[in-house]
Amino acid sequence: MREIQDQDKLDLHRRKFQLDEVFSEASLKKMKLFKVEKGEVLCSKGDRLSHMYFLTEGKMKIFALSPEGKALILRFKTPFAIIGDVEYVQDTEVFHTVQFVTEGYMIGIPLDDLRKIEGGNTTFLNFLLEIITAKFYTETNASTLNMLYSVDVRLASYLLSLSDDGKGSMFHEEMHTSSLQELADVLGTSYRHLNRILRQFHEDGILERKRGLISVKDMDRLREKADGNIYE
Repeated sequence: MREIQDQDKLDLHRRKFQLDEVFSEASLKKMKLFKVEKGEVLCSKGDRLSHMYFLTEGKMKIFALSPEGKALILRFKTPFAIIGDVEYVQDTEVFHTVQFVTEGYMIGIPLDDLRKIEGGNTTFLNFLLEIITAKFYTETNASTLNMLYSVDVRLASYLLSLSDDGKGSMFHEEMHTSSLQELADVLGTSYRHLNRILRQFHEDGILERKRGLISVKDMDRLREKADGNIYE
């Protein structure tokens, strides 16, 4: 992650999501713009965040790790998403790992400055309440998806979540078959069972497996398989 020294670009990202209406002038002056690369980990469980971050461009995934090191996808996040809101309120360590699945931009502001400047700002506190409530809803939805739906539905939902718009209308990702064990862990299934489902998706014309890559061929059928679910 690197800071972008471009005030005009920072102002553009800030105004796009109307942060000027939430934060005081003193806080706005503390904000910085950061560029993040695909695959970069923003924070891991147990870390202490120094900033509150606002995702203004790109996509990231939030996941938990089991004691055995297996990942469980909680949700994907697209703009406008916030990292550090719960940590700000509770003054706690990071509970989940956050990783970028595309390159992107974030606005960051030091948590210490927020506490000093905005502690009594009711507009800011109401803003946080709305964000945290929405986050609780999406996490509950993802947990329900992981517990109650079959693996084929979870796989379709996962692939839709990787699309540019979160609806599967602009899918560009391809997966290497070498990463299938990791994907099986994420979906809470075995490598063998995931392979059976991928084979069925291939036979149904939804996916294509070629030269060690898996790509989506029929987005409409994939959406049908997801049955209205998505990890967002």
